[in-house]
Amino acid sequence: MGRRAIDVLDICKELILNDDLEVKKKLGRKIFNIAYKKGIYPSSINQLYFSRGRGEIPPNFTVPAINLRTLTLDLARAIFRVAERNNAGAFIFEIARSEIGYTNQPPIEYSACILAAAIKEGYKGPVFIQGDHFQVNPKRFLENPDKEIEGLKTLITQAIEAGFYNIDIDSSTLVDLSKPNIKRQQYLNYDVCAGLTQFIRRIQPRGIEISVGGEIGEVGGKNSTAEELRAYMIGFRQRLRKGKTGISKISVQTGTTHGGVVLPDGSIAQVKIDFDTLRDLSRIAREEFGLAGCVQHGASTLPSEAFHKFVEVEAAEVHLATEFQNMVYENTHFPQELRTHMYDWIKLNLAAERKDSQTEEQFIYKTRKKALGPFKKEIMNIPQDIRDAIIAPIEEKFDFLFKQLNVVNTKELTDKYVSLKRVIKRPRHEKSDQTSQENFEGAD
Repeated sequence: MGRRAIDVLDICKELILNDDLEVKKKLGRKIFNIAYKKGIYPSSINQLYFSRGRGEIPPNFTVPAINLRTLTLDLARAIFRVAERNNAGAFIFEIARSEIGYTNQPPIEYSACILAAAIKEGYKGPVFIQGDHFQVNPKRFLENPDKEIEGLKTLITQAIEAGFYNIDIDSSTLVDLSKPNIKRQQYLNYDVCAGLTQFIRRIQPRGIEISVGGEIGEVGGKNSTAEELRAYMIGFRQRLRKGKTGISKISVQTGTTHGGVVLPDGSIAQVKIDFDTLRDLSRIAREEFGLAGCVQHGASTLPSEAFHKFVEVEAAEVHLATEFQNMVYENTHFPQELRTHMYDWIKLNLAAERKDSQTEEQFIYKTRKKALGPFKKEIMNIPQDIRDAIIAPIEEKFDFLFKQLNVVNTKELTDKYVSLKRVIKRPRHEKSDQTSQENFEGAD
């Protein structure tokens, strides 16, 4: 009798449960190789976005960018099933700098889970994996700007090596509203983003132009203005080295907060998005600067009836995260004993983060995302039939969102505008903290 073929899900589960990063990388490369053979390619959405900015594609759909903080493999499989049913190609998987830490999902693990899900569901074509909120820490930047930027460059390098060919740089944390004019307020923001964009262009794999996003307004702050967008883009283009491709989209603030505003009973307050601002800024981004449009963060906890508005105002992309985490935690099939254990861990280990004004419900809601990493293995070991029951209503929500955001029947569009390249990682002769374009080779 022949040996049983190893299922890609077995490889992926071993990768998730193994704590050795080098082992994760080795298993990840196995999954990548299988994916390429199956016609699945980690890709950049850049060409599609710039085509939209040139007016070749009508701005009548909004790309969902979905952060998966837990049950990544299962949820990614659900997303690919939804995509197949809806003939959708314009959707993004993403994870933020902070999420990589508190969910204990290094880039290679995250991307390998996404590709394993695509393999298992028979999906083919480009797969967009994105580094969300690769954010500059303002306190650390003030203390030692070179060290903070080097830390971001290291993260960017690791992400690109793991197939993240879409990266959102968030240097909006450096905006200084105390400065006397808007250009000076935005100076550090566009200066740092331009420098990191040039770094990305230097190390991106040959044949792949990574999609880079910028941001002018930190989520939870004041709403963005047309003057800020113009000041940022003009400054960014002046700072960017001549001949280098810049950003393809720009994130703005229109009234949302990451995770929503939590009321004392643990429920989420209704949020009013300034859709007029989102429409106006998206139009300026396209018509004056050739971008795909504007990006909306912190939207997953909005009421269901709001999502069709993103298409109406021609937003390019919307980021969705917290609601899916909530649906996992609050599902009646999620093991009660495990949830209690996780909440007890939060109360014991994160007590210092609790504000005097917070009820216990508010405290748990705001911090429970940080228990997902420490309990990743326990969650992964929930029996498959129970995980399937947890995933089912979230899959329905994904289907609803794909329809509301009008990404149904976008598969031909992505196949037309997105080039598929197989990236072969060459042996690295430099020190581990150095990189160059020669480390990667793109092949059709």
